[in-house]
Amino acid sequence: MAADAVLRGEATRDGDDVPSHVRGWTLGIVCVTTFMLLLDVTVVNVGLPSVRDALNASFTDQQWVIAAYTLSMAAFLLTSGSLADQVGRKRVFSLGLVVFTLSSLTAGLAVNPLMLNIARGVQGVGSAMLFAVGLALIGQEFHGARERGTAFGLWGGVGGLAFAFGPLIGGFLTTSLSWRWIFLVNVPIGVVALIAARLRLREFRDPYARGIDWAGVISFGLSLALLLFGFMAGNALGWDCPPIVFAFGIGTALMVLFVVIQRSKGSAAMLDLSLFRIKSFNGVAWGTFLNNAASLASVFLLISYMQNALGYSAWETGLRFLPLTLTLFVVALLTGRFGSAVAPGVLLGAAISLIAVGLGLVTLVRPTSDWTTLLPSLIVTGTGMGMFNPPRAAVTVGVVGPARAGMASGMGQTFQQAGVALGVSGFGAMFQQCVVSAFTASDVGRQLGDRADSVAHEVATGATRDLNGLVPPSMLDAATAAARTAYVDSLTEVVRVCALVAAVGAVLVFTLIRRGDLHESALSGKHSHGR
Repeated sequence: MAADAVLRGEATRDGDDVPSHVRGWTLGIVCVTTFMLLLDVTVVNVGLPSVRDALNASFTDQQWVIAAYTLSMAAFLLTSGSLADQVGRKRVFSLGLVVFTLSSLTAGLAVNPLMLNIARGVQGVGSAMLFAVGLALIGQEFHGARERGTAFGLWGGVGGLAFAFGPLIGGFLTTSLSWRWIFLVNVPIGVVALIAARLRLREFRDPYARGIDWAGVISFGLSLALLLFGFMAGNALGWDCPPIVFAFGIGTALMVLFVVIQRSKGSAAMLDLSLFRIKSFNGVAWGTFLNNAASLASVFLLISYMQNALGYSAWETGLRFLPLTLTLFVVALLTGRFGSAVAPGVLLGAAISLIAVGLGLVTLVRPTSDWTTLLPSLIVTGTGMGMFNPPRAAVTVGVVGPARAGMASGMGQTFQQAGVALGVSGFGAMFQQCVVSAFTASDVGRQLGDRADSVAHEVATGATRDLNGLVPPSMLDAATAAARTAYVDSLTEVVRVCALVAAVGAVLVFTLIRRGDLHESALSGKHSHGR
């Protein structure tokens, strides 16, 4: 029967198999939710200083506002993708909207950093369901290189639009209303998207899917949590103290255990290790991990630089990021429209190479520089980021047939979000350590003696322009200059490392991704499930 065929993902359309209005609604709903999810990342970045002031949040608390979201998302992406293939993509997508909307409401009502970060963690679970299933929904309804390229290009363009207007929206909400509205704005969007999803999305499930791999879920989630804790708390507690050594040791052991579990479960595992036999999947997965670790950590640091070192408000920071975000939006649309004519490995490799070059241009910044020094970096980085997402999404779901798209999408998004979580925490910890070392080694730091370390930690959290009460009045001007120098020099040093990490990702992508690894459904207009 036709209904049964739809449930198994075997719908038939004329000349292909999906009515155009179904494709339109599916793409529209996924794009709206993607806009909401990515908007939540960018508006949060510019709102962090206001969160810090309102809730008395430390630099580590601010990192956790981002990391709690990305960590829980990374931990549940694999499960969400596999679960969607089993019980139905529409059902899991709708549940994700409910979880994300309610947790956004809770975050907007938070009264302390702990409540905010717990809500952000739950938000990440809802986001995992939406991100993992969203690409699979597009993959099940759009087939062929050109058709999928256009769809993923529009999806990537909407993501670029969220990046473009996110800082401005976040700045406007934070300045005009309150930082709380950067979360509360998700509530009406989530409600509308949920109604549309329930009415318009088609259900799809893989009749051959296995049960949930709970051992894999637990070992993977705990491993990421412990490794992330080690990176983020290492500076404060000491890298050789027992809790940090324990976190890294047990976290690494659990990751090894996770791999062993996946190998033992075979086809029932939540991480299909057979995908790693495909060179293109390795290329896109590890290239995505390294690229996101480098680029998103750099964006976090650059936003902090504009607000803390240059003194711009959230709104003013959003305006100054438009060269990056608008470039990203336009390039993503053009890449989706015309990128299918270029070999995916070449396109992705060129994208990450541009990101590496753009991050390298941050080294032009000096302690006396204005924000315009960042213009070359913002434009080149935005070009690379715009080129990256459409082909990344297409290759990730294109290496398997439509029936396994949820699992493949979940795996691809896991590498993406794990890169963000570990990048922001790892490079954030490196930045803090660099600032503290640079300030304490300065002439002012040596004059402050035992007090230098505590002042340096305040500088690392953003106190570069107002050191009143932290240093003697007679040293205020010299200390302020030393703080800015330490902050800017540390920024350029860490972002230089990020550029090198991105360059490694580009090499992997150039070397490993090839069009011949893509499934038939990604290459032609025919719908083939490839089971």
